[in-house]
Amino acid sequence: MNAVFRCDLGGSGEDFRHFWEHTIGSGHATLALRADWQAQMRRAHDELGFRHVRFHGLLDDDMGTLIDQDDQPLYSFFNADQILDFLLSIGMRPFVELSFMPTMLSSSNQIIFRYRANVSAPRDHGQWSALITRLVGHWVDRYGVEEVREWFFEVWNEPNLQAFGSGRQEDYFKLYASTAKAIKSIDIRLKVGGPATAANAWIPDFIAFCTGNALAVDFISTHHYPTDAFGKPGDDTETQLAESRRSVLRDEARIARGQAGNRPLYYTEWSTSSNPRDPMHDEPYAAAFIVKTVMEARGLVDGYSYWTFSDIFEENYFPSLPFHGGFGLMNLHGIAKPAYRAFQMLHGLGHEILPVEGNHPTLDSWCVRDGNSLTVLISNFALPRHPIGTETVHVELHDAMKPAMATVRRIDAETANAKALWETMGRPDYLSPAMVARLHEASAMPEQQLPVTWRDRTLAFDVILPPLGVAAIKMEFASLA
Repeated sequence: MNAVFRCDLGGSGEDFRHFWEHTIGSGHATLALRADWQAQMRRAHDELGFRHVRFHGLLDDDMGTLIDQDDQPLYSFFNADQILDFLLSIGMRPFVELSFMPTMLSSSNQIIFRYRANVSAPRDHGQWSALITRLVGHWVDRYGVEEVREWFFEVWNEPNLQAFGSGRQEDYFKLYASTAKAIKSIDIRLKVGGPATAANAWIPDFIAFCTGNALAVDFISTHHYPTDAFGKPGDDTETQLAESRRSVLRDEARIARGQAGNRPLYYTEWSTSSNPRDPMHDEPYAAAFIVKTVMEARGLVDGYSYWTFSDIFEENYFPSLPFHGGFGLMNLHGIAKPAYRAFQMLHGLGHEILPVEGNHPTLDSWCVRDGNSLTVLISNFALPRHPIGTETVHVELHDAMKPAMATVRRIDAETANAKALWETMGRPDYLSPAMVARLHEASAMPEQQLPVTWRDRTLAFDVILPPLGVAAIKMEFASLA
């Protein structure tokens, strides 16, 4: 089935903020001390526009933030400062996840991940508050209160899951209360929020608790993945989300937007799936999913932090296989995956989005203007085991001037897909420098000329999109008026 999409360039558009660039995820705080992590982070900032980064474990024992020495607390913020100094030096800021529990303050030996993060509640909330006050106060002294006011302080990670604690609201609410009070005691304009839950959980209850106890909530944060089991059989949430599983994250974000009210809403984790070894993370499927998901989240969220920017990641173990289905936009060698190129396409969009007419079971199109340039973005996406095929897309742009140039960039099985070349190499466990160079070349997203027709102020062109393909068609005009 072919598709036709139409856009009137003479009409007015809407503001299109690059909300997905607000924050990007990483794995574990100590990784940010590695040179290769820092090189990839710098590249993600420079090429994709990410402005904040969020990671687990800033308070873990391996960071040395607080340890027990002869039954006395020993504070050391040097490693944390090294990370923050680097981020600020490249124009980024932290989205601070306050986790996990230093062993000295822990109420049990409940641990998670290969790096043995303690996820128990503090045995003494006064001591926890003292840690938060001392740490955040140190950063205000070091970086200045005006700078730290630009940061975000998120309390814990997925407290509704027993993997990250008791899973009980009352335990998390108590932790949030002591943390928020400690942060606000330093400066009332520092931003603190939560509940940092998995799958949209607890948002109304969290807001009600904070309102009832006069606690500050500067933003709402939560997580979602398309592999989450949203709702229970027969409940209203399941009914709403089941209407369009192809757009399940959009539908869930709509629910969270309503629950958050007028507070900023940040999804501090989302991805193609929650499986840390999912082959789709490395394949064109992820690019098509990312483009559709981001474009559908417009107007619903204030920040949308993809999990994660790099395969330099160690929750279960530190892998060496070049393409192992890791969460990252880049693999261990810094080779861009199709997902990376998707964010590069999105970063290149302008800031005015125009209405587009047309519909199709697997194709979606958007039209974004930036001064005298215009980008038509098209994706061909379907969920696994759902029908999808190669499609010819016809685009008509009405009330258009003749373009000085029209080009197309693509992501699909044949283009910007380094994993496909690695498979033809025999899927080697380790790469030589020559192999890395070849894979970098295969990951590229070249720009090609696109033939167009222009008649009676109507600009038209055709694009063929294979399954799970994405195309960005950019036109430069002498003037769009």
